[in-house]
Amino acid sequence: MSEHLGDKLSRLRRLSRLTQEELAARSGISVDVVRKLEQKRKSSAALPTLHALAKGLGVELTSLLGDPPGVPSTGEVDPPQLVAVRRAISPPLFAPPPEPKRAEKLSLPLLRAEIADAWTLYHNAEFGRLMELLPDIITDARFASAVGADDERAAGQAALGKALQLGGHLAIRLGKTDLALTSLERAMDAAGKSSDPLLAPMISNSVAWAYQRQNRLEDATNLAVYAADNVEREHSADASGLRVWGGLLMSAATSYARSGDYERADEMMRTAEKAAGRVTKMPAPEDGRLVSVFSKSSVRIERVRLAVQHGRPEEALALAKGMRLSKDTPPSWRTWLLLDVARAHTDVGNAEGAVKALESLRRVAPTWMRHHTLAVAIVRDLWELPARPPGLRSIAEFLGVAN
Repeated sequence: MSEHLGDKLSRLRRLSRLTQEELAARSGISVDVVRKLEQKRKSSAALPTLHALAKGLGVELTSLLGDPPGVPSTGEVDPPQLVAVRRAISPPLFAPPPEPKRAEKLSLPLLRAEIADAWTLYHNAEFGRLMELLPDIITDARFASAVGADDERAAGQAALGKALQLGGHLAIRLGKTDLALTSLERAMDAAGKSSDPLLAPMISNSVAWAYQRQNRLEDATNLAVYAADNVEREHSADASGLRVWGGLLMSAATSYARSGDYERADEMMRTAEKAAGRVTKMPAPEDGRLVSVFSKSSVRIERVRLAVQHGRPEEALALAKGMRLSKDTPPSWRTWLLLDVARAHTDVGNAEGAVKALESLRRVAPTWMRHHTLAVAIVRDLWELPARPPGLRSIAEFLGVAN
């Protein structure tokens, strides 16, 4: 069972040798909030509060927030699959580059298709399978970036950039943000040598996400806004460019919201939603899996998430009501929506609605749910109610929350 937020907070505070009052002062929040969390009178907190606490403790946000683990967090050395990913991202010094597994039949169209399939694995949260495949994909892409005519090498650099960007995303999901930034910096270098003018801003969005996870909100905001402005000037007339611009706008909005400026974030998200409506009227990109995950569904899901995280459950439920998800909405986004709806129902006192959303989540993503900190926190809150709603015990037992 995952560690209670209150236990994490207390443990990290003691390691920092801070009193509750000192942590509250450093974080700029009420000491009463710290006490309630540590005494487990609250199982969760709004995201700006968690960012403030992480800053006060001097730790990354993931230390408090948690994530569905792709590898066990046992404190032991990295498993062989993750070591292989590390070696692919950062090849050993003074060693000859590894030969691709199938140099004789390696082709850029095949490589691009494999990278697109790997991104699909990522969006399906199949991190174990992705760790098995990604090292060979990066190796093949590195080979493709170094052979052939100039245009072939530029196309190979574009493939390498997308493969390393995926390595960065995977590392973030595994809680390895330093490895993620290494991979993304190398992806950015490949983008500068590539034939894809949208690749650098796409990678910028990924870097901004890594900065968010490190609680570097100002850095994340500045990067996303800078990249979005460049894309808007040069590439917003076609669907791919508009999707990349929209993804960057959503990223900037998220950083503003997590910094406490919800109104500005909401305004930006509304602008992004209008842009997503324009995308539906444009010809689709050749392979949207290699472009930004940006659609009317993704924007609305993110708006629901921000409303929940900032103590606006009624607004979140209104945004979620009657949503029709587009076919290209990744399964991971669907699971997030169900989790946020469950949180919103809990916050407005509708325990039955919360359980219904949690039951749907258990059907579609049981493993993801079992390891996710927020899912456990919601069930803990419901379990403490004087009258437990029907169906809660089964979920609580599944998550190891039931007494």
